[in-house]
Amino acid sequence: MSKELLKAHLRYYGFSPWEIEVCYGILNSRFEVIQEEIEQNDEDFETMLNLDIPLQFNEQFFKWFEFKRWDKLKFLFKEMRRRRGSKHHFKIQINFLGSPQISFVVDASETQWFNNSVEKIDFVLELLPYHLDPQKLPSGVSKVVYRFDAEHVRWRLKTVYSGQKKFEFKENGWKIIT
Repeated sequence: MSKELLKAHLRYYGFSPWEIEVCYGILNSRFEVIQEEIEQNDEDFETMLNLDIPLQFNEQFFKWFEFKRWDKLKFLFKEMRRRRGSKHHFKIQINFLGSPQISFVVDASETQWFNNSVEKIDFVLELLPYHLDPQKLPSGVSKVVYRFDAEHVRWRLKTVYSGQKKFEFKENGWKIIT
């Protein structure tokens, strides 16, 4: 790694200054954090945090970022959810650069499933070679989006983007959406 810090982007709405300061502090130890409070842009969620991490989602990221720091970030996300109670809808999207870009959308309405999904993000590392097998994806995939499946208690590859096309996994296969 060069001495110049990589830039992580943090966009959010509906958070207390304390919550953002703690999140900033965890990230600032490894990144230059560019933060931006934005207007609510999704009527379904009173609180939203979008985090762009300028590194690939892989084991090297977790070694460099350190698992202890990652655990602090997960704890913070779960604490943010707890503070809002069950009546407030809360969404986190974590985007990792790379080829393909990998995104995780954490938006479970039940606290148990929200916490479970946050805890299991790093477990997806073991499944990446299987999920990103070119034989199983549409050609030219540039971005993949994971969503947590509460029924099966695991992260599922839900949406992929290839060029201008968007695909969703339905009925045991990739169906073009746009």
